[in-house]
Amino acid sequence: MNPPTSLPGVTPAPTPSARPAPPSGNTSGAPTLPPGGPGGGVAHRAAHASMRDHLVASVDAIRHLEAHLPRLEAWAGELATRLVAGGRVLVAGNGGSAALGQHLTAELVGRYRDDRAAFSALALHAETSSVTAIANDYGFDEAYARQVEAHGRPGDVLLALSTSGRSPNLLRATDTARRLGLRCLAMTGPAPNPLAMRAHDVVALDVASSAAVQEAQQVAVHLLCSAFDRRVGVP
Repeated sequence: MNPPTSLPGVTPAPTPSARPAPPSGNTSGAPTLPPGGPGGGVAHRAAHASMRDHLVASVDAIRHLEAHLPRLEAWAGELATRLVAGGRVLVAGNGGSAALGQHLTAELVGRYRDDRAAFSALALHAETSSVTAIANDYGFDEAYARQVEAHGRPGDVLLALSTSGRSPNLLRATDTARRLGLRCLAMTGPAPNPLAMRAHDVVALDVASSAAVQEAQQVAVHLLCSAFDRRVGVP
């Protein structure tokens, strides 16, 4: 069979034998990175140092929780008393704090480690149609306050999660919760901050890194769940 005729102005594709051989040691022909990753050894060492700094900040933030263990134990007792009596926990946050709040409600409605009764807990950001409808009609600052007004009853608990303690929608939700007779708890970064001042009680971590605060709050959520389970009789 005769080879195909080349079109004017079009360079024929190279034959297999004309393609460059892959670099030594790389039989796949895929691109390779320089030793030590992108940018070579200097960039790799800088990235490694940055990751170590992050780990140090996170461990330091978690160590700050030790001073708050009695408070978390007391919160667990409050939650146990209120939820066993038929109360509900409403949880609110933004971004990663919203995801963390939904983690907590999942542990309460489902389970943390061992089987036990289900308890009522709502992550307010997960009510997507309500959030968007309220934000559209009333503004985003009211996205949680309106839901607290709808779902909250005297004796229920609102837990607000924030790294800054300054989110207007959490401040409005806490104001509404207090007006309606809910118990208001908060986890924040360094205090004083507006959310800490509005809540009845707060776990405020005096840590500069927002990421480290959020990582420590994840540990705090698990500590709270573990203490709660003990209070409701889970071994």
